[in-house]
Amino acid sequence: MSRELSTNREKLANDIWRACDIMRRDNNCGGIMDYLEHLSWILFLKFLDEQEKAFEQEAAISGRTYEYIIDEPYRWSEWVPKALGEKIWVTGRRATPEWDGETLMRFVRGELLPYLSQLHGSSQREVIAGIFSSDRNIVVCASPYNLKDVLEIVENIDFLNTNDIHTVSHVYEGLLQKLGNENKMAGEFYTPRPVIRFMVKVIDPQIGETIYDPACGSCGFLVESFEHLRILEQVTKDYQELQESTLFGNEKKALPALLGTMNLILHGVMLPQVHRRNTLEENIRDMSERFDVILTNPPFGGTENTQIQQNFPVKSNATELLFLEHIMKKLKPSDGARCGVVVPEGTLFRGNAFADVKEELLTNFNLSMVVSLPQGTFAPYSDVKTALLFFERPGPTTEVLYHELALPKVLKKFSKGSPIADRDFTEALAIWERWKAYRQGRRPHLEPTERSWIETHETLKARGYDLSAKNPNRPIAEELPSTMELTAKLLERHVEFQRILERLHATLDTKEGVI
Repeated sequence: MSRELSTNREKLANDIWRACDIMRRDNNCGGIMDYLEHLSWILFLKFLDEQEKAFEQEAAISGRTYEYIIDEPYRWSEWVPKALGEKIWVTGRRATPEWDGETLMRFVRGELLPYLSQLHGSSQREVIAGIFSSDRNIVVCASPYNLKDVLEIVENIDFLNTNDIHTVSHVYEGLLQKLGNENKMAGEFYTPRPVIRFMVKVIDPQIGETIYDPACGSCGFLVESFEHLRILEQVTKDYQELQESTLFGNEKKALPALLGTMNLILHGVMLPQVHRRNTLEENIRDMSERFDVILTNPPFGGTENTQIQQNFPVKSNATELLFLEHIMKKLKPSDGARCGVVVPEGTLFRGNAFADVKEELLTNFNLSMVVSLPQGTFAPYSDVKTALLFFERPGPTTEVLYHELALPKVLKKFSKGSPIADRDFTEALAIWERWKAYRQGRRPHLEPTERSWIETHETLKARGYDLSAKNPNRPIAEELPSTMELTAKLLERHVEFQRILERLHATLDTKEGVI
């Protein structure tokens, strides 16, 4: 990299962080969630405007007419020059009278954002409308002067320049990670990137396959899948397929939907298909759209109402179980359709409705691997112990590879200060490759290790479909679970007990009136 290029990237990165500092001291943007949201929608509008102008130029060369997604008064290149006035004269554009602060805020709050929230008529417009939905208040600087300073910084980003895009995407990923580290609420839409990269490597999506995340959050799985597939591009058709008909995501909440859309854009997906909707509102008995690959970390620990539960054959108010049912139904029935999903450890050992769904999983799918993750993998926003399930079509399951991910010897648990890293998955990836060779007949047998072993369908059925990792090779000194593991299991049992009580009270209320 040339010194000049390095200097330009460093300056741009510093400018973006400066924009964050400006918003952080604004009365409306005190926390990282606020200023990251504000930065995201501003970056989005700037990017969209530059892409639309590029599409218009391409269409003109081909003798076609390009129809803009955004109407003229609301395009970045129309209203931002008015907001900044003489400040952008140095860029060579015509000088315009600068809006005063009151005019700028009246336009942004009273015209621009309402317009964006009501777009309709095409899939692209509806995606934008979902991001700027009128059922929530989009964060806007309280001070018009702070807003102008941020607009000026973003105006100088060239989204047609790959170096600028690379720099902005790097800073943006850093902000998402900072959000995950500083805000416990961020666990609902941020998954540690080493976990995501491992899951994508195991699933190994290919060009021509459709990839779906039903709870996409900041779109980490879709971004990493895109990066994985981009290396495989060979012809223009591959590029078009990857851009237009490969990546699909649903997100219930507006902020993560915005963050995810921006994350995909900054990594090179021009018009992301991230839909703002409650995935669990879809009746799985009537599904028409299915996918080749599903990669996801759905929310767990929440509850859903009775109406939502009617959409599922096995009824439960536990979101993690409903998402598992949804995922199983969303996989294409064709051979080779496959899934990687994060689940709380409670999903593995809980019975009743959970056992019914796990029985279907082992009967109708091939559960190929279960990876037990160490305590603190999702620190700091969750200490619940988790596992990774990998399954595929067709079923049934005959043998399941289990692997316990080892903690580095110097750690008692992963934490904010000592997070999980890519190197922690080295052994798991090697064992997975040996397991694939064994299943494909390229290896006569698979030797167990201290941290990996095989369970049969019959054994798991005899355990009442308890799929939790019970390592037969664990040294005697480690036979008893750690205090942290016991605490995690007790918390899971407590949640289950609460749900039983809620169902009991609901039943009594229905039969006898309010107690």
